[in-house]
Amino acid sequence: MSNGTLSLAQQIQQLNDARRHVLGDVKLYPGVVRGLIPSIGASAPLELRRWGADFLAEAFATPVLPNGEKETLAPYVLATIESLVQKPDEDHYVLRGAIQTAASIYPLALRWIINNSYDTVTWEKMMAIKQRVLQIWDTATPTVRICCIKFAQRVVLAQTVSSMGDHRYAGGLDISLDKIPPNHQTLDPRTLEAEASGLLDRMLSVLQESNDALVVDATLNSLSILIRTRPETANRIVNAVFAFNPLNLAPSPLTPRSKVMIRSMEKTVRSLLINLSRRDPHNPIVPKMQQHVERNMRMIAEAFDNSGKKRPLDAPQHDGYDAKRQRITTAQIKIPPLGPGPHSLADLFSLVSNDGLKTFDLSLVPPAMVSKLAVTTLARLDPQLLAKAVDGVRDRLQTVANTPVAELNPNTAPLGVDDDDDDYEPDFYQAEDTEQILNKLDSEHSGLDPIHLDDNLALRSFSLAQPQQLTPEMALSAGAGTVEKVVDMMKSLEDSSGKKAKAGFVRLAASSGTKDAWMTILTRLATRSSAGLDEVLVKGEDDGNISSQSLSNTIREVLYNYIMEDFRRHIDVAVSWLCEEWYNDRLLSKTNREYPKYYEKCALRLLDGFLPYVHQQDKVLTRFLSEIPELNQEMLSRVKRMCRDPLVVKLALTSLLYLVLMRPPVKELALDTVQDIWTEFEDARTMAGQYLSKYRPGFLEAAAASKTDEGSSTGTAIAA
Repeated sequence: MSNGTLSLAQQIQQLNDARRHVLGDVKLYPGVVRGLIPSIGASAPLELRRWGADFLAEAFATPVLPNGEKETLAPYVLATIESLVQKPDEDHYVLRGAIQTAASIYPLALRWIINNSYDTVTWEKMMAIKQRVLQIWDTATPTVRICCIKFAQRVVLAQTVSSMGDHRYAGGLDISLDKIPPNHQTLDPRTLEAEASGLLDRMLSVLQESNDALVVDATLNSLSILIRTRPETANRIVNAVFAFNPLNLAPSPLTPRSKVMIRSMEKTVRSLLINLSRRDPHNPIVPKMQQHVERNMRMIAEAFDNSGKKRPLDAPQHDGYDAKRQRITTAQIKIPPLGPGPHSLADLFSLVSNDGLKTFDLSLVPPAMVSKLAVTTLARLDPQLLAKAVDGVRDRLQTVANTPVAELNPNTAPLGVDDDDDDYEPDFYQAEDTEQILNKLDSEHSGLDPIHLDDNLALRSFSLAQPQQLTPEMALSAGAGTVEKVVDMMKSLEDSSGKKAKAGFVRLAASSGTKDAWMTILTRLATRSSAGLDEVLVKGEDDGNISSQSLSNTIREVLYNYIMEDFRRHIDVAVSWLCEEWYNDRLLSKTNREYPKYYEKCALRLLDGFLPYVHQQDKVLTRFLSEIPELNQEMLSRVKRMCRDPLVVKLALTSLLYLVLMRPPVKELALDTVQDIWTEFEDARTMAGQYLSKYRPGFLEAAAASKTDEGSSTGTAIAA
């Protein structure tokens, strides 16, 4: 069924289903975003535009989607975002989502144009969006203005020089002015820096001109990130915060609403300055920050106090009544007796006579708060007071138990017939007497468990259902899910920048919670179980063959995918993994049993995975070949195949030369590979000949002599 034949509610339902799918599997984001773009343009219904703008803002802000995927999706989204923000009188909810999406895309678009200067179309769309957002900044509703402030903050972050410090507050993507080459054909660093300075001044002007607490608080919260990641802007921002006085924005007669706004702005300023002083307590400006915080608190307290003094002491009460809360004693507690029936369960346990408290719905209070209040009250309760309350409730229960059963009217007593049943026809027989009616009511089953008010409220025994039997396949599936969650958690962890952990095979993997520690745990789970401890044999139904499935192979697959997501950044993980595989293979080789060897398989798979994507300036190949524990002819043959591409011949030969110089055990093997390259690839003979002339001159002499002999024999044959 096409979207044209679906109702709007059905389309929204399909979109919600798609959102649930991508939340469960982040790999589906690119396909869903590309399929969504044609349905949420400026001509789409309002509900679809709202849903699409909110989904795009969520997709580009989520940390689980890699920045590389976001950067690839950005060109597909910019045209739709531009049409939404350029539409006159657009719904403010749609504008909020579109501007938030643009704020997330801006650093990605800047990095894209830095590396791909030819794509001026994408950058022009981004500039049109930026111009429109800055145009509606001052005239939009407060909620849209907050999004414009966030967009301006991301522009300032991207167009100022980074301090090369802590990048945690940049969301894992720190694009700054120093990343732009001086001779870039599209971007001018000086123009961008001037624009960022002007936007920062415009943000700071909000503190002096705006009287909306929401906009001011949003500006202050955005400034804190600029101070952390761009220290060169700190002085301007702190001076503007010192000059900001919330009382200057207050109307002449203070209203309760204006008081709340002023307190909110003062609290935001206080939090900002306190966090800055805690982050750098030795900064000379910290005492001035503390004085500013104390001065603001004192000024607001004096402004809100009408008399300017403390409240005068009330006159003493002489009539025996004190307005202050009195301490309740045991003698003052009087439990009211039960009135005439019928009585509910709440009536039996209510110790107050206030009808308002009796009708209060306790289910509205969060359970956590109820538990906390109950525990605190019981801990501080007077034991005599509790005993008196328990005696009162016990007397009520006794009173209910001793109350005689009321006589029932045979003509009006309920006979178990539903009043709403239209098919019921009464039988006109002689009415039953009281005893027959009571017997009938006692024999009926109401469907509700009876409430027992005796036996000291004893608990009844119960038993839980037996859990489902755990099969090896279920255990393997659960283990694979746990491994994927660990990898997702590692992606959110920061790279350890402090003291490095002790290296070696005997190091403790779980000594810290860093990414390296978790990665060591995963690699050892994958390698140490290769001795057959976790093998689960599953017999096929069709051919009867035996196929081996194991958690270790699942972890190996997860590690491979994690490395190939960004092999340049994750090359250290690849080397660590192969070291563990090599160590495990060496230990297993000392036993008498036959075990599968994984080191060579994993190394070849990694080489086949990232070699097609290396370029001539990459150093990742040299590092990989020099750090893995063992090399053989099959691995170096992968390097030889690289020379089919003339652009990476220099990289391949340089990596082999590094092995010749720095790894003596594989020197001859590397030189053999260089000889093969010289023999098979004519484009590489010049550079390969330079290396061979130094380390194997005899090979070149033999090759030259052989070529001379071939030439002479050919000439003789022609002469004959």
